[in-house]
Amino acid sequence: MAEQLGFGIDIGGSGIKGAYVNLLSGEFATDRYRIPTPQPATPEAVAAAVKKLVDRFDVPASVPIGIDFPAPILHGVAPMIANLDPEWKDRDVLSLFSGYLDRPVFVVNDADAAGFAEVHYGAASGYDGLVIVLTLGTGIGSVLVMDGVLVPNTELGHLELDGRDAETHASSGVFERENLGWRRWASRLQRYFSHLEMLFSPDVFIVGGGISKKADKFLPLIETRAPIVPAELQNTAGIVGSALLAAVDAGTFTLDRETKKAIKKARKQIRSDKKNLKKAKKSKKSE
Repeated sequence: MAEQLGFGIDIGGSGIKGAYVNLLSGEFATDRYRIPTPQPATPEAVAAAVKKLVDRFDVPASVPIGIDFPAPILHGVAPMIANLDPEWKDRDVLSLFSGYLDRPVFVVNDADAAGFAEVHYGAASGYDGLVIVLTLGTGIGSVLVMDGVLVPNTELGHLELDGRDAETHASSGVFERENLGWRRWASRLQRYFSHLEMLFSPDVFIVGGGISKKADKFLPLIETRAPIVPAELQNTAGIVGSALLAAVDAGTFTLDRETKKAIKKARKQIRSDKKNLKKAKKSKKSE
């Protein structure tokens, strides 16, 4: 059982969340627990909060710990920071958390963790080759995964489009701020997706972010060679992805052919169960 478990932690500007993850299903193996992000969110204060979270779950040494972090991570270091205290800039995040927890950990950018989970458990699980995961929010986050391997720290939201960053022209934040409407926004997204397709020739685009829940309003208006699919995992993705990456890095979990088959089977059953539950609720409501 221990070999199939990982522990993931998501560090955000307002909350730090953690849970055990069943690596064969991509589902939480326990309830997720949240504690407020300390204010100010200095490195030492956040590290102490992470230790408190790990101690609460009594995570054994046999279970790898993955931590997703709201900044690029280059060889364990955060070269820039936006959502936490400025003291994080150029801090060795990996050494900090490993020291506070007195054990090895795996630290990854939060978007990369979520995208990696989406590839192995979510909407991209049936695709090979190059997967581009885009998160449409205040900006545009991006993740590249090639043949199941993460290409970390991409910033495709900052690609220049019409003389400015693409995210200042096509994010869902702009959609709301400028009251664009679905068709006008889709025309902006069309330019962006066409540009990405020209540069990378992906096998599939996955679109996440809160607005992806309304994917039927805008994705059908965008034409690309590669399919565009809404993200599936939503709010669980960061914890799941960081737990999976930590386990793979530690060598306690291997994404070989047989394991991928087992994951695919488990996810198929989970989707079926959720679909049946939704039908049952709808039927009960109509009685």
